[in-house]
Amino acid sequence: MPGRRVGRKWLFDERDLDTALGRPPQAAFDGLDLSARNQLRGRVIELKIEGLMAEIRIGIGEQELIAVITRSSAERLQLKVGAEVFAVIKSTEVMIGKGSSGL
Repeated sequence: MPGRRVGRKWLFDERDLDTALGRPPQAAFDGLDLSARNQLRGRVIELKIEGLMAEIRIGIGEQELIAVITRSSAERLQLKVGAEVFAVIKSTEVMIGKGSSGL
């Protein structure tokens, strides 16, 4: 079974494990089952990996979001340009800005 080493861990594709263990394939899902309410579906439009970190630019509708994650997380998720992903936002505070009205 193909696997890859990331740091001190060996990672295997879940589908390969399911096949090896004789489990039925998992059904596709529309979102992630998390407590975070803000889950935005988008596509990776740019991926920059430098050193230990990765910067991912995600297109969400006509907007873009930039996330910075560890290189090992990007490799574990097998992120590539064009991949569908979910940006999950969990925060205790959200700031809102508005342009000046000229008054």
